Amino acid sequence: MIRFLLSLLFALAIGATTAHAEVTVFAAASLTNALDDVNTAFTKQSGFKVVVSYGASSALIKQIEQGAPADVFASADLRWMEYGVQKKIIKDDTRVNLLGNKLVLIAAKDANIDNVTIGPGFDLAKLAGDGRVATGDVRAVPVGLYAKAALERLGAWAAVEPKMAMTENVRFALTLVARGEAPLGIVYETDAKVEPAVKIIGVFPDNSHDPIIYPAAATVNAKPETIQYLSFLRSAVARAIFERYGFTVLAKPTS
Repeated sequence: MIRFLLSLLFALAIGATTAHAEVTVFAAASLTNALDDVNTAFTKQSGFKVVVSYGASSALIKQIEQGAPADVFASADLRWMEYGVQKKIIKDDTRVNLLGNKLVLIAAKDANIDNVTIGPGFDLAKLAGDGRVATGDVRAVPVGLYAKAALERLGAWAAVEPKMAMTENVRFALTLVARGEAPLGIVYETDAKVEPAVKIIGVFPDNSHDPIIYPAAATVNAKPETIQYLSFLRSAVARAIFERYGFTVLAKPTS
């Protein structure tokens, strides 16, 4: 009888631990819709709760550096993941290049501007007129870094720089265009697809900027459940969700 009670108590303790286990994820704002769905699927399969903080990759990794409790960092570029590795707050051996994306030019859904060819000599300043071009802060936010690099290579940066409306993350730039507060914006293709109030009017050539890659990794203080979560991000279930939102899945699938 005593052995049975001990076994029962042990089982209950294990069940309680599993029920309360959670994984804390710091993820790029552009992952919001897709990752929310992935996390729901992960919780259903594993029983682990996922708590997510979305924002600019630059801001999130700095928060982790300052001691914010996170198990996973999912960045919108390689630069800030590498920063985390150099600062010894990311487990480099857990890194995986998970997703790819495209950089696009957007306008409000009812704007008179339609298809624009983006190439060398592209005059974005003229296209913007008296308005602003919204994107992430070009000094740190990944979408802004990609946007500035592309505009420089196309010869459009010098003229359009005074017209840039820089935001703290890509979703704020998306919102400015959706609300009509900026006539144009540079965001990721996946952002444009989830906002019905905007339309894509141009796609930046892949060779105008570094490849848009989303790496994910565990932090040095990650809980054991984190490895299971990272594995799930590469599962067939997660792949289908990411692809539905328009991401290119780069990582090799898990079994």
